[in-house]
Amino acid sequence: MVADATEVTPELVESFARLVPQLSSSSPPPGHTELVEIVASPSSILLVARDGSGNIVGSLTLALFRVPTGLRAWIEDVVVDESARGAGAGEALVRAATDRALAAGARSIDLTSRPSREAANRLYARLGFELRTTNVYRLAVEPPADGRR
Repeated sequence: MVADATEVTPELVESFARLVPQLSSSSPPPGHTELVEIVASPSSILLVARDGSGNIVGSLTLALFRVPTGLRAWIEDVVVDESARGAGAGEALVRAATDRALAAGARSIDLTSRPSREAANRLYARLGFELRTTNVYRLAVEPPADGRR
């Protein structure tokens, strides 16, 4: 089951403490304050997937933003707990995000995925995402002393 995270609970904070290290070794998990900012933001939707026991086993963030050429959507930080991979949580999350983006009127939905995430890349292709021929540039910025960006 996939649902919006509408409030920040200890369970949500604990889930991100477990999930984010499985996604990135260079970014610390968000704490309560950062999760409140994400949940409260009008431009992002935090989706969580739960298993049959009700435990959070995955998440993604859908960002919706207007630019001069229309409403755009971006899927970020898709992660499914190692113990739950292959059971459909990732697909359910991405389908829920694309449904929300299309319902909002997004003209496109973008995401990125490292080539080493082979199963995730196969999933995105199966769901209709196409590999683009484009240059992606990033300006890396050192985080402030408190670790927040």
